[in-house]
Amino acid sequence: MTSVARLREAAGIPWWLVLLEGIALIFLGVFLVLAPGATTILIVQFLGFYWLFSGILYIVLIFMPDRDMHWGWLLFKGILGIIAGLIVLEHPLWSAILLPTVLVILLGLNGLIMGILGLVAAFRGGGWGAGLLGAISIIFGLILLGSPYLAAMWLPWIFGIFALASGGASIVVAWRMRP
Repeated sequence: MTSVARLREAAGIPWWLVLLEGIALIFLGVFLVLAPGATTILIVQFLGFYWLFSGILYIVLIFMPDRDMHWGWLLFKGILGIIAGLIVLEHPLWSAILLPTVLVILLGLNGLIMGILGLVAAFRGGGWGAGLLGAISIIFGLILLGSPYLAAMWLPWIFGIFALASGGASIVVAWRMRP
């Protein structure tokens, strides 16, 4: 059995769905690279609608008999989603600046934490690779936290390049998955 056949069998996803995902990622990547501001505002608007509708659904889920979460958490998540969705939809330009900046700050903090954990693992015998990746993660975390607005400004282009690369890879995988 070839590796492609194993991939197709393990994934259980039709090849044409992977192809559509790749095409959608290519379109998103092109839009993010060519018109990063307008595309970011559009993505933030979709995020606002998503938060609003998911908040409403969480509150509806409180009244369902077979729920997995406590009703208090569902109510909290529902109210938070509705408030976040309404704020994003009410202030789209501010949200298009604030959300990427918050994301950059969170990524910077994550980089610092993961870097410190990598260094600790290296000193405990994890090897020089863990230490090197930890140091690189700390450096990137400090860069992101040092200028979060500048990093947030570059975020659409970075995501656009990743979307183009991922879309191309998905199209290649889909082409290899087809029977």
